Amino acid sequence: MPDQLVFDLPIKTAFGREDFFVTSSNATAVKIIENWENWPLSKLILTGPSGSGKSHLSNIWAEMTSGIRIEAKYLMEIDLQSVSQSALCLEGFDLIAGNQELEAHAFHLHNLAQENGSPLLITGTRNPSSWSLLLPDLLSRIQGASVAQLQPPDDILLNAVLIKQFNDRQIAIDPKVITYLLQRMERSFASISYLVNELDKNALKVGKPISIKLARNILDTYFKDASLDYV
Repeated sequence: MPDQLVFDLPIKTAFGREDFFVTSSNATAVKIIENWENWPLSKLILTGPSGSGKSHLSNIWAEMTSGIRIEAKYLMEIDLQSVSQSALCLEGFDLIAGNQELEAHAFHLHNLAQENGSPLLITGTRNPSSWSLLLPDLLSRIQGASVAQLQPPDDILLNAVLIKQFNDRQIAIDPKVITYLLQRMERSFASISYLVNELDKNALKVGKPISIKLARNILDTYFKDASLDYV
């Protein structure tokens, strides 16, 4: 059977509170997010590895607070005065470290939010202590914020996230394939994203459902090519 054409169809990611799975690895962070009205200084930094649920949690928080989510790298393109009137989430904050212009905008927005009494959620992949910020004033504001960390996933969470990512792609997956993957895959959210994407792409290409055989082939490729960046 000839290979089929593969089209990049949009993935409908479910970001509601009912779609977020709480286990021992993230329960503390979830509790802190939901208790946002009692954050010290009305601000919080949420950290965790890529794919750990930061965007999902920030979306839940934005819905609870009727807030706005902004990627920090786009700060120079927005009206700081306007957005500072609402609860605000700055995502990927650690990625602007070293960019003096963006840091200056972030510092100004932080101060506006504080003046307006607007709660501020900041997200990043790494602990704030490793952010190489250039502006001492911004650094002091970051150091003064409480930090909630999403911990490495446990087995229950890995299983739930793996199933969710298949569901997001509207893929009905055999539970035996899920078990097979969980017993052999690297135990990280990044590896789940990579494996689900590769399984989906290759299953579409051959026009067959995802099987254990296909999962074995994808895992073999995954472990052989250690140079791939799966994040």
